Amino acid sequence: MSKRNFSMEAYWNRTMETWEPALAFHGQTQAEWQAWKDKAYPKFVELLGTFPQRVPLNAGVEYAVEDGNLIRERVVLDSEPFMSVPCQVLRRKDMKADGSNPAILCSHGHGPFGKDPVAGMRSSPQHEQNIQANNYNYGKQMAEAGFLTISPDLRGFGERNDGQDPFPGRDSCNVNFVKGALLGLWTLTGNIWDMQCCIDYLQTRPEVDPERIGMMGLSQGGTMTTFTTALDTRIKAADIICYVNPWSGFGIRDANFCGSQIVPFIHQYFDTHDIAGLIAPRPLLMEMGIYDTCFYMEDTVKGLHGVQRIYTAAGAADNLWSDIHPGPHSFGGNVAFDFFKQYL
Repeated sequence: MSKRNFSMEAYWNRTMETWEPALAFHGQTQAEWQAWKDKAYPKFVELLGTFPQRVPLNAGVEYAVEDGNLIRERVVLDSEPFMSVPCQVLRRKDMKADGSNPAILCSHGHGPFGKDPVAGMRSSPQHEQNIQANNYNYGKQMAEAGFLTISPDLRGFGERNDGQDPFPGRDSCNVNFVKGALLGLWTLTGNIWDMQCCIDYLQTRPEVDPERIGMMGLSQGGTMTTFTTALDTRIKAADIICYVNPWSGFGIRDANFCGSQIVPFIHQYFDTHDIAGLIAPRPLLMEMGIYDTCFYMEDTVKGLHGVQRIYTAAGAADNLWSDIHPGPHSFGGNVAFDFFKQYL
């Protein structure tokens, strides 16, 4: 009789020993890459499920103030019939409204303050600490470098949460995932939709060249950047910060994820590097810190190698950049400025 097991942890770990996503990329040639992408992209879209109903953005600037050498705007837009997205938009005071400037969509991670640290909002000592710990104000840094940036709140975060602890003792991301599962609606898909609405808005800005839009994000922001850029080719260049690594590690081994960052069946077909590989041949920067204790360096390097194989097969190896920096779970900020200046 085979050895009996009662442990779910042992069950999941044993299952992963031989797990192979159905659409894992194994090709080497450009023809094999194209054949894979022709199958993988439609399946990826299918797995995201039902997207919200499109509505007019009704975007409004609620205030615009000078903040150092920047103009800081609070912008609110509608993304579906009963959902709105609050954003911070930053641009240099000398930026001309001539439709020639690049823009970057900046997504926050799974932190306590949503978009605010990314946009450099210094509302409390805790905000300052959050910014310092993760070099987190990349929305502000990129604006100072000459890009118009937009930093929205994801669903369930920042101004879009329902209190600091709406479901005591439970992860609100997981509660919202289960609620959505009853309806066949996924938080991640809703957030991707909101990011696409932000791109819609950027393309209406008088300062912005609609063909020069990028995206970047740390951690859950890396999830958002990976999935949104894989889906939406209007994003011409992307910086995924501290995210791409095998689900067998952070998902199954460590359970280091939440219901806002998955859709059902995703790992039946793809690992994270396969989804990032759907961005090819567009320019992609991948950042990872050697002292990252959220997504370990040995895992993110595996993710990088997986993406490298796809970009090489696609004939776009030169469009894949990496920044392995001596820092923690944070924005490295070493090559991102040159990367976006070259490709946007």
